[in-house]
Amino acid sequence: MKNSHELVLETFKEKFNKQPLVVCSPGRVNLIGEHTDYNMGFVLPAAVNKAAYIAISKRDDDKIVLVAADMDDEIETSLSNYSFSEKGWPNYVICIVDQLLKANKQIKGFNAVISGDVPLGAGMSSSAALECAVAFALNELYNLELSKMDIAKIAQKGENEFVGVKCGIMDQFASVFGKKGHVIKLDCRSLEYEYVPFELKGIKIVLFDSMVKHSLASSEYNVRSSQCQEGVSIIQQKYPEVKFLRDATIEMVEECLHDASPDIYNRCKYVVEENNRLLAACADLEAGNIEAFGQKMYQTHTGLSELYEVSCPELDFIVSCTKKEEAILGARMMGGGFGGCVISLVKEEHLDEVIKRVKEAYFNKLNKGMNVYISQIEDGTRILA
Repeated sequence: MKNSHELVLETFKEKFNKQPLVVCSPGRVNLIGEHTDYNMGFVLPAAVNKAAYIAISKRDDDKIVLVAADMDDEIETSLSNYSFSEKGWPNYVICIVDQLLKANKQIKGFNAVISGDVPLGAGMSSSAALECAVAFALNELYNLELSKMDIAKIAQKGENEFVGVKCGIMDQFASVFGKKGHVIKLDCRSLEYEYVPFELKGIKIVLFDSMVKHSLASSEYNVRSSQCQEGVSIIQQKYPEVKFLRDATIEMVEECLHDASPDIYNRCKYVVEENNRLLAACADLEAGNIEAFGQKMYQTHTGLSELYEVSCPELDFIVSCTKKEEAILGARMMGGGFGGCVISLVKEEHLDEVIKRVKEAYFNKLNKGMNVYISQIEDGTRILA
């Protein structure tokens, strides 16, 4: 079976009879710091060894021909007459075109074939990976002189404005800025970042995929975002210096939101605690205390499940299984929620037996299978050919 790189290259040559530029842009995991990015807090993502791939070449007219090799699907549109597609997948390409044209960047049409091996719906940001691959490729093709930061921002803005998901910057940033063997401690307000070594000897990052597709995630994501903003508005009445939840302390939450609706209080309490937890978790990493780091992952899951309410029974069950395994140091649901993956840190010497037990328990309880992905931390968006 062809890998995604081979697939885009061969499909492109067959269809367009030309040698394309090939770019890959990875999916991401986020070790800790979930739903903090759009609250201008901190996150701790890393790029992984699953990616979106695009093979692309220029055209002389303004036509855009897009082929989704995995789906055996194709659309044609143009720079002068594109629109939102009911098919879904083209929007993650067109949203980048839309942003570049709004920024008065000089581009013409293009032929492109896309593919990828980032699991869809697993919370590993397949959409951001594709957006960044497209932006990086068009930047290269048309010498647009965009920086890595420009590419991440354009991709985020495209998803916000054209696709309609009010995501923060984390997914796109991690995809573009990923560095092998490192996690990225990112301040989502200032966009200052530092690489923190994550060379875990004898420990693997394992994703247990619940196989539940998060159909609620986009709409509920926007609901959570507005609940957090509402909490900030209430806190601001007494503390006008608080512009985002990252500026708030837990004392402010208790004082100002105690009489607010339970939803507003819980959402804000979780986000403020999660920011504090991430900063403490980075200190654990720097001290080499991976056990303490793992415990904070479990605390994050409890907060996401009980306070932020973006988990689901399947994810909660997987996390409860991981707690019974001495070889698993920490685990939590990852991504937007309502499905997707549990990310865990597993001792390599017990990897196979632990995966087997968790899969069996899941099947026995829910009568359904799960996929398991063993992730490696890799470099970010790059040219392959």
